[in-house]
Amino acid sequence: MSDSTGSGGKAVTRVTGPHAGASVHAAGAAPEGAAGVVVMIHGRGASAGNILELSEPLAQPGFAYVAPSAVRGSWYPFSFMADTDRNQPHLNSALELVSAIVEDLRGMGVPQDRIFLLGFSQGSCLASEWMFRNPGRYGGLIVFSGGLIGPSGTVWEPTGSMEGTPVFYGCSDIDSHIPKARVDESAEVFESMGADVTKRIYPGMGHLVNDDEIAFARAILGSAPGD
Repeated sequence: MSDSTGSGGKAVTRVTGPHAGASVHAAGAAPEGAAGVVVMIHGRGASAGNILELSEPLAQPGFAYVAPSAVRGSWYPFSFMADTDRNQPHLNSALELVSAIVEDLRGMGVPQDRIFLLGFSQGSCLASEWMFRNPGRYGGLIVFSGGLIGPSGTVWEPTGSMEGTPVFYGCSDIDSHIPKARVDESAEVFESMGADVTKRIYPGMGHLVNDDEIAFARAILGSAPGD
């Protein structure tokens, strides 16, 4: 992450494709020496500023929060359940951006088991897909109303071990954007990869983040290893 942008964020200069030069915004502590770092990924039509508002209710002392802003407000143009090729090159560019952020955090000396990914809606689908493609022991994956990316019938072959990483999936049973079946499939994939998965389905809830989800996310963040 380098070069301040006019919007107050920092541009990631190593990303190609539609999200080249996307800005990354921050709140909380500095990543170097932070108790944990949460990479927060916003939903379609939102911004880094929107998702960073969750840093207040998450209320983790000593944590850093970083959030990229999608170019033109969307990580990829079509549904996360569309043919994956239809969402290219935007999807690969967005995944590259997340990789660059995580690599920068590692370069700052942040241990991987103190790096968390958190997203809402389209952002949580991107977070899920990135974590699936880059398995290992992280601080956690927190998925608010999302799931793995791909059309109906996709088979996700495990790509490695999550080594006990806490993973949380929370969603409504009637979400018009995220079918419950995809949430179920996604949770099962991460379980098969050795993640410590919790899934909570909320009857009749809208497309939003509720207090129970925030409370569980706080518990995951609070489990970050101490010095």
